Amino acid sequence: MTEFNSRKLAFKAPFGAVAEDEKVVFFVKASSDVEGMSLAVSDVLHNVVTEFPMTREPEGFRITHSFAVRGLYFYCFRLNEGISIYNAGGAEGFEAPAGAWFQQTVYAKNYKAPKGFAGGIMYQIFPDRFNIGSRGVLPTHFKDRKIHNRLSDTPDFLPDANGEVKNNDYFGGTLLGIEEKLGYLKKLGVSIIYLNPICEAHANHRYNTADYRKVDPQLGTNDDLKSLCKRAKEEGIKIILDGVFSHTGDDSVYFNRYGRYDTLGAAAGKESKYAEWYKYDEARGDYVYWWGFPTLPEVNELTPSYADFICGKGGVLDLWFSLGASGVRLDVADELPDEFIRKIRETVKRNGKDLMLLGEVWEDASKKYSYGEQRGFLYGDELDSVMNYPFCNAVLEFIRTANAEEFAERIMTIYENYPKVMLDNMMNLLTTHDVERAINRLVFGKLEHLDKLTLSEINMQTDEYLRGVEMVKLAYALLYALPGIPSVYYGDEIGMTGFKDPFNRCYMKWRGENLNLRDFMRELGKERLKHPKAFSHGELIFLRASGGAVAFLRKSRGETVLFALNRSEIETEIEAPNGKKFTLPPWRHIIAKI
Repeated sequence: MTEFNSRKLAFKAPFGAVAEDEKVVFFVKASSDVEGMSLAVSDVLHNVVTEFPMTREPEGFRITHSFAVRGLYFYCFRLNEGISIYNAGGAEGFEAPAGAWFQQTVYAKNYKAPKGFAGGIMYQIFPDRFNIGSRGVLPTHFKDRKIHNRLSDTPDFLPDANGEVKNNDYFGGTLLGIEEKLGYLKKLGVSIIYLNPICEAHANHRYNTADYRKVDPQLGTNDDLKSLCKRAKEEGIKIILDGVFSHTGDDSVYFNRYGRYDTLGAAAGKESKYAEWYKYDEARGDYVYWWGFPTLPEVNELTPSYADFICGKGGVLDLWFSLGASGVRLDVADELPDEFIRKIRETVKRNGKDLMLLGEVWEDASKKYSYGEQRGFLYGDELDSVMNYPFCNAVLEFIRTANAEEFAERIMTIYENYPKVMLDNMMNLLTTHDVERAINRLVFGKLEHLDKLTLSEINMQTDEYLRGVEMVKLAYALLYALPGIPSVYYGDEIGMTGFKDPFNRCYMKWRGENLNLRDFMRELGKERLKHPKAFSHGELIFLRASGGAVAFLRKSRGETVLFALNRSEIETEIEAPNGKKFTLPPWRHIIAKI
């Protein structure tokens, strides 16, 4: 008879991810008939399993072990006669001849998180759709762009006569327009703005970069970016830019398929100086395109001239930071080689140790496996943060279903797997430019099987909308209390609706917005910022996850905050560790310092 739980300090200390060479104490409670036990450790990188004998004590077996090299490890406990203690789920051990191993993440002992981000609130902006600004829609010499005359229009989504959706319709948002709304964002408590791509590109999403060194003229100029960053800094707001480095646009300075630019692009052939940047399929006699899109030729990131263009002295990243950026978000980080990400990190930190490197990863980033490799995102020599889609899914599904037990397990899995020093800087989101708005998912669920035309014909009824707004309130309240940095996608705070691209990318509703929700979000931001210690670095300690209600502490040195949320349809009572009791009506939350 044995007992082990990786989340309880009596069995494993310290909790969760550890640094290189940090001592970890494992204890397995065992009855007297268990004669021997060893700790079996699987080193994923080297594909080696090593066993370490444990010492018998009156109540069980103990070992103090350290992991010398950063990386991903798994472990179990070997008993006699081919039986081991595996992870039954929920971090509980069980005896069996085979099963899932416990995970151990090990990160660099010298890793330092960038200062000034944890405890803050992020706001994501799709630049073309946020605010035009006092200069109006900016003119460009690009004749193939359509400008919407009505800001209430739905973005174009139907194919043209050639069967193409060109994404060449614009609403005219500008960087000046963002700068002029910094006061609005400050009232929400925003301390970080993440901008979708702003470099010159010939689609409204700008993920098909045409010129990395130039702001798209529809948005403004490099000087406008510098002004925005300067004014934002004065307001205590940092700017994170989107780095799209796995591919460029085919309509670009570097590929130049259509001859728009006065350069010999890679489309012209091997004589172009840019040709070596791109992946070429000799068998097909053509370049390789990102996910098969011919407008997005893939680059070979490790080509020295390309890596130097992005990461070298005076390169793209140096330029962005010289204009005032406080960080970079890496688009499709799991499609970039680890070596390239490390080069980017070196450049980021050369410009400032407290600059942020954020990556787009959709799964559990601690054990992400892609392109035949175990990825090293969270080992301390690559990313500082990732987009926390696992938290997003956990929060939205709990608010939809009221399954508190499943919510707690999903949160604790990430909390155990991620280094706490990095988890405090995770980008915790509910909506992004890539997914449906939170209110749509909460009301309708995920409608991934429906095409865009069908989605465009679905209207949210008034009763659905009102219920959805209340669900959005609960979802953001929960997000604001969890470890990491809550991120608000523009328009979520005023009740904007929309399914996936392009319906989640409509122009910001500056008139007729939901003021009730906006005011709720402002108060939520104030409440979060009232408890900077607890919400920036505090431990997460669950007190309850049952009956449609969750309650947990955020506990730091000198400050402890209780958060509780009742998603059930009946009143419930929450008791804090100090004995104080809180009565919580249905669909309500509380934040209380204890």
